[in-house]
Amino acid sequence: MAINADEKLLKLIILKTNSIKHIATGILIILSFSIFNSCTNTKRTKDKIVIEYFNNPILDDGPDPYVFLHDDGFYYCMVTKGDRLKLWKTSSFTDLDESQAKEIWFPPATGENSCCIWAPEIHFIDNTWYIYYSATDKDNPVDLSRHVFVLKNNSENPFEDSWEDLGKVETKSPGIDGHIFDYKGKRYFAYSPYIGTQSGIVLAEMTTPTTVGEEIILGLPIYDWEKTPPREILEGPQFLEGPKDKIFIIYSAGACWDDNYGLGYFVADKDADILNPDSWLRSETQIFEQSRDSSVFGPGHNCFTKSPDGTEDWIVYHAKKESSNKCAERSTRAQKFKWTENGFPQFGKPISITTNIQKPLGIRKL
Repeated sequence: MAINADEKLLKLIILKTNSIKHIATGILIILSFSIFNSCTNTKRTKDKIVIEYFNNPILDDGPDPYVFLHDDGFYYCMVTKGDRLKLWKTSSFTDLDESQAKEIWFPPATGENSCCIWAPEIHFIDNTWYIYYSATDKDNPVDLSRHVFVLKNNSENPFEDSWEDLGKVETKSPGIDGHIFDYKGKRYFAYSPYIGTQSGIVLAEMTTPTTVGEEIILGLPIYDWEKTPPREILEGPQFLEGPKDKIFIIYSAGACWDDNYGLGYFVADKDADILNPDSWLRSETQIFEQSRDSSVFGPGHNCFTKSPDGTEDWIVYHAKKESSNKCAERSTRAQKFKWTENGFPQFGKPISITTNIQKPLGIRKL
């Protein structure tokens, strides 16, 4: 009898033990599933991308836009204001209305840079802020008295009131739309000089912030779309390095009052001597032009920048929303562009102001 009682007791212990094991296993499975499910949801939350949109224009009054992406992660933006220089600082160049902005400089009352302040560009050169802009003398506001001028800021903060007037860039001809770029360890200056009844695109190596070396003419207007009476104009040169073996100088052609104002390019191999005019070829047709079905007229005088995360290429330009024979009412617009298999920029059509555009990737929320 004792043996039977012991056997029963042993069976009871085994049964309870197995039950506890099953319960523990069940609890472990539930916990494991809960933990897995919780981790999965967290990952999805972290990986969730909130897509935001904007509409053009990004600035209603914004001719000749220039956007500079600085090492501090902020964009410094300028447009033509005519009688002053204004600077925007922003983490998102498509949200200028939410950015820091300040009028940072006013022209002198008299003198060769007292009038018609056009096409400013801000640059950070050798740890110093510079602004290049076009101007003329209010007592003689004609094309042949227009030049590119330079301001230097002696502060690390370009919003500080410490801009020093360095005078004009000593170029061979009067002209406008000075553009600075670095390439393969050298610094270059491109501008649009007045040569007779035409304006062309000229390139030179910079020797100081206000002086240049030998100037070469990349080109003068030769195609009908580049010849808007009464003056035939190429202007607004902008350097663009392609993803493959080409570099480009993108220019605007026609005239700001012409609906047909648009973009063309000069192209050279990356290993070419870029101060040799024979190194450059040019587009025969416009590569970015008006779109009447989108109500975009005279798109041009652009610049280029990257998205905050560095993965996207953007073109920033001005255009008009109505057909006119005036330069007035040019607004700043932006859109992403792609590259062809051969490494040429593919800008597409100018986007309508009624179309929602996805914002650049990587915008920081401050």
